[in-house]
Amino acid sequence: MKLPHRREFLHLAAGAAALPAVSPVARAQTYPSRPVRFIVGYAPGGGNDIVARLIGQWLSERLGQQFIVENRPGAATNIAAEAVVNAPPDGYTLLLAGTPNAINATLYGNLKFNFIRDIAPVAGVARGPLVLVVNPSVPATTVPEFVAYAKANPGKINMASAGIGSGGHLAGELFKMMAGVNLVHLPYRGNGPALTDLLGGQVDVLFPTLASSIEYIRTGKLRGLAVTTAMRSEALPDLPTVGESVQGYEMSAWYGAGVPKGTPAEVIDKLNREINAGLADAKMKAQFADLGNTPLTFSPAGFGKLIAEDTEKWAKVIRAANIKVE
Repeated sequence: MKLPHRREFLHLAAGAAALPAVSPVARAQTYPSRPVRFIVGYAPGGGNDIVARLIGQWLSERLGQQFIVENRPGAATNIAAEAVVNAPPDGYTLLLAGTPNAINATLYGNLKFNFIRDIAPVAGVARGPLVLVVNPSVPATTVPEFVAYAKANPGKINMASAGIGSGGHLAGELFKMMAGVNLVHLPYRGNGPALTDLLGGQVDVLFPTLASSIEYIRTGKLRGLAVTTAMRSEALPDLPTVGESVQGYEMSAWYGAGVPKGTPAEVIDKLNREINAGLADAKMKAQFADLGNTPLTFSPAGFGKLIAEDTEKWAKVIRAANIKVE
């Protein structure tokens, strides 16, 4: 076999180096070629974990590789977010992003990352309401009645939450600001203990997720006054929104997928298409409805806009209420 002269070899080598190692189209077609990690900032069994497993199963079936949910709880989801920020930007590590990420951007001043800068948005997944619920001993059956009762008893009504800076805490602080009431915040170590004490009458009011409180509301063990989203929930259609009485009020728990900044756009677009296809699936819609959630269909840019707007919104509430983590 005739070998090329040295000059010809260098010319060929230079030409090869100038070509991309893998074209964007080829990269998108071959992705994923190995299992993908889906990082969740909560322990197994909760709403976030269930949402991630629903999406992970769909993606596994559609793309022919396992999307493995990896639970990394702690530090109000910051441990999970930092793990994804520091992962290779190749599409093989996803984050189940959510409302806490928007809150934490302001609540924590010493984070080693900037969520908006360091996480690339992929797709929305679902949005669900929190619920303004009271112990049945509270003499109010509507939001206006509760506001009147709170104004007549300033500083005497205890508002529980899953912890300082939790979604329920921020929902309550926003309600206090917009309704002009003075509720005493009592943070707990999680939603479960707060619900237990609300059921027992040790506290008066709580803003839990719909999924965690809906059975107590249906059985009358707790009294639901309103959902916090802009629209009523299909799961409890007779329950009004807070905004119907407190104009402009809105708080929703949202979920979505993110990847490390620098992940190829064609990989992000492929994930976006497949997730949105799942959200349009009738079976998937029914599964989310059982959790009290509705699908949240977005382009990557649209999801990024939601994150930015929610981050700004909660920054204002955190500063106005002077909320600080211990």
